[in-house]
Amino acid sequence: MPALNPAWLIEEFRAFERSLALRTALEMDLFTRIGGGDNTVRALSTACGASQRGVRALCDYLAIHGHLVKRGARYRLPLHTRLYLTTTSPAFLGSAARFLADDATVAAFCRLRKTVERGSASNAKSDWVEYARSMAPLAQPVAEFAASAIKLRADGPVLVLDIAAGHGLYGIAIAARNPRADIFALDSGAVLRIAARNAREFGVGRRFHAIAGDGLRNDLGGPYDLILAANFAHHLDRGANIRLFRKCRRALRRSGQMAVIDFLPNPDRVSPAIDASFALTLLATSAQGTVYTFQEYSEMLRAAGFPRVRRLNQHGYGRSILIASR
Repeated sequence: MPALNPAWLIEEFRAFERSLALRTALEMDLFTRIGGGDNTVRALSTACGASQRGVRALCDYLAIHGHLVKRGARYRLPLHTRLYLTTTSPAFLGSAARFLADDATVAAFCRLRKTVERGSASNAKSDWVEYARSMAPLAQPVAEFAASAIKLRADGPVLVLDIAAGHGLYGIAIAARNPRADIFALDSGAVLRIAARNAREFGVGRRFHAIAGDGLRNDLGGPYDLILAANFAHHLDRGANIRLFRKCRRALRRSGQMAVIDFLPNPDRVSPAIDASFALTLLATSAQGTVYTFQEYSEMLRAAGFPRVRRLNQHGYGRSILIASR
């Protein structure tokens, strides 16, 4: 419970400043420059081509909120900033700001009252090419977990369909673990070019097959051993999901399975926080998207003809995997 001192309320009202300050620092490559030795206002101003007044205000703000440490006139990087927010780090996650805190998303939340009243976002349109470019680092640990947790047949070639593949990492992670797996990625042509590049970088380019199209409209082909639906079903209403899941069931082998990888709130719909709060993001930015509980997904999958549904938890990252079997 917040303290009776109203300072916490001021911080809540100004919370938007934190994400935009962080995005600005990433756009200016500020953290990487500090890590490289440009760690004073004067040096950063010269390196960034920015005013000293602006650089000082931004860096001090970032230090206040723990993204930098200030000692005298110099700034340095705490470990979490060096790890996740410098482009020289193999664990760099800063690219996600280009999608999660882009101008369109900020503008969508500025229209939130009208969206709440209407129940659906107007002008809902996401840049899926930018999603594929910028969100891959955040998806990779989930993709690795999914690839290790999903059990596939071991007696022959494995065919995997990745619906709305985006960056392609979920299918790519499976191909990297299973040398007999071929991945068929379905998405728009522009998005698939990014996924194909990722497949080549992970050494599975020859087993990555791009299918330009729309999973809701196109024939899915098959039969497949596994169909992946990662971070896609939350964009659809119940009826559309049942129709999609039914198409997927028809495209599977008799022994095949479908994996739905998504945010999964508890029945109270307020926990865990990352999963549950995503419902408001979807309200603000999509026409009909929402998060579904395990029971709701189970009901949709069973209505589509899957008699068995089970859940694999991905602890600590706000994603779960549902396995539906024929």
